[in-house]
Amino acid sequence: MLIIRDLKMTIGARTLFENASFQVNYGERVALVGPNGAGKTTLFSIILKHKEPDSGAVERDEWTMVGYLPQEAEAHGDETILEVATGRVEELPQLEKRLHELEKAGDVSSPEYLEAHAKHDKLNDPEVETKAKKMLRGLGYRDSDFNRKAREMSGGWIMRARLARLLVMEPDLLLLDEPTNHLDLLSLLWLQNYLKNYSGALLLISHDRQFMDEVIQQVHEISEKKLIAYTGNYSDYLEQREARYEQQLAAYKNQQKEISDLQAFADRFRAIPSKASQAQSKLKQIERLELIEKPLAPRKPFRFQIPPPPRGGQRAISLEGIHMAYGANHVYKGLDLTIERGERTVLVGPNGAGKSTLLKILAGVVEFQKGKRDLGHNAKIGYFSQHRADTLDPEKNVLEEVLASAPLMREDEARGVLGSFMFRKDDIYKKTAVLSGGEKSRLNLVKFLVDPPNLLLMDEPTTHLDIHTVESLTLALERYEGTLVFISHDVHFISHLATKVLHVNAGTVTPYVGGYEYFLEKTGAADDARAALTAG
Repeated sequence: MLIIRDLKMTIGARTLFENASFQVNYGERVALVGPNGAGKTTLFSIILKHKEPDSGAVERDEWTMVGYLPQEAEAHGDETILEVATGRVEELPQLEKRLHELEKAGDVSSPEYLEAHAKHDKLNDPEVETKAKKMLRGLGYRDSDFNRKAREMSGGWIMRARLARLLVMEPDLLLLDEPTNHLDLLSLLWLQNYLKNYSGALLLISHDRQFMDEVIQQVHEISEKKLIAYTGNYSDYLEQREARYEQQLAAYKNQQKEISDLQAFADRFRAIPSKASQAQSKLKQIERLELIEKPLAPRKPFRFQIPPPPRGGQRAISLEGIHMAYGANHVYKGLDLTIERGERTVLVGPNGAGKSTLLKILAGVVEFQKGKRDLGHNAKIGYFSQHRADTLDPEKNVLEEVLASAPLMREDEARGVLGSFMFRKDDIYKKTAVLSGGEKSRLNLVKFLVDPPNLLLMDEPTTHLDIHTVESLTLALERYEGTLVFISHDVHFISHLATKVLHVNAGTVTPYVGGYEYFLEKTGAADDARAALTAG
């Protein structure tokens, strides 16, 4: 279906791939992994023919229909959510125009024509609206949302509608770039179950470890400018990669010892006439060896000990009779909630249910109309917002931000922590105003880790982080001695941290004193997601 041969790609002076090869066969589910900046999205662009490699070939079966979901997208014009999902306003007219152009040029047997015709047929199907509605419901839309203007909704909801359109078309090969970024947990479970039963092939970029463990059957890692294949899911890949490294390291050490022994013999006996020919033979033997490069050790999560925060009272924070509304939209009416010291609480529920609003109320960053917010004794709050730039001084550089947060920290200690969160060399002198979304997320995390509050409120802290940084954050928060309330759609992150679940839905907050698996069992959320697959 898809074969990449001997690919080479350079951007500026940096080589991303060299002699990189891999293939995806019909029905396979493959993850593409590697650190941020390794070239995963660039490889997608090459497969889609949006970029040309320096050398090498990308071969696709001429009958293969490819569907692509980018990380971000915007709505154009006045199309509704249902029109986005059916492609009526945007994609279908573009396909019709392109088909006419190719027909006029007499190019009706080209792979482009065949693919465009297949997509047109899928979107022109009389059942397309029924299929689109099913996909939209599975991805968290209510029926009342179908005729809403897409541009009135957030980028995350627009991405869901575009994903629904892809699933309606059922491409032979799905390219998904971080598809779980904008999903709530129930929608994520629905997509996970859908893809496990998907008949086409899947090539996926994701930082969601649990999602990959559930869906993926193969992993291709971008490492040392090559694409290295592993069989199994993400956890299997981690084990195999470690074993591969140990084997390569042993082979390298054995060869180095052999070279050292041969060189030592040559050095010892080359000046002795009776042994000179043997010494020369040893040197030639070294020359004939195919040298094994010393392998790079697999990147490990950085283990950082969060300093103990100041001890607070038994009650960290409480809300009493909270009324909260945005205009006519009443989010909470008479909400009562108490967070106890040491709890690790995750807020779950559909998008738009009020999770972020509740976190903002706890943080004291929004005004509610009625009720009481009462901080516990000696409470020190840290609020990790989705809008990372709000908490950064645009005039400070990265290092200055960290040192301002922890005045007692030495500069070399700050550099060490920043290095572990991928701020290296001159990165630490960048002004915060020019940082990317991912860099702002990582810098805010470092600030919390070096000067921790005793009540930490975090809204989607893993967004824009690669898998290794998520793992580093998870390990640090597992040892955090304060109280944690957070929102996340990363199941692996939630499962390792949450000891209590608050289900937020339709203005009601229902507590489940237990981990995420306990919540799923009690509510049947996983069963609901599976049932949605067969719902009309």
